[in-house]
Amino acid sequence: MLELADPSKTHIEAYLKNGTCYLAKIGEETIGVMVLLELDATNIELKNIAIMPSLQGKSYGKALLGYAINVSRVLGYHKLTVGTGNSSIGQLAFYQKSGFEIQHIIKNYFVDHYPEPIFEDGIQCKHMVVLERRLL
Repeated sequence: MLELADPSKTHIEAYLKNGTCYLAKIGEETIGVMVLLELDATNIELKNIAIMPSLQGKSYGKALLGYAINVSRVLGYHKLTVGTGNSSIGQLAFYQKSGFEIQHIIKNYFVDHYPEPIFEDGIQCKHMVVLERRLL
């Protein structure tokens, strides 16, 4: 399910080694997943968040993101960071509606770090947009 948000198995394997993976379930069925990775003592990054395609748009992603914010705050972090593609229009709106603000752009991140071009809604994903949310 992590590949819904990140097409690179290599990247997923890398951040799963040091990150914490959380599952969202309804009964016994896993409907969502996210990975949090500590950056330093006060900052944590949401490396991946995904909901089953058949359940997207039903507020499960919002609930999972809310959980990420709450667990990060309870664990004592001051800031939650997330990166998404310039072509991820829906995700950019999703994060900003949840209190994240754009901090900077990493130019050509997806061109330099992914072997195949990524396209969303007819837009090539080239740059990573980094957003942050203060937790205190």
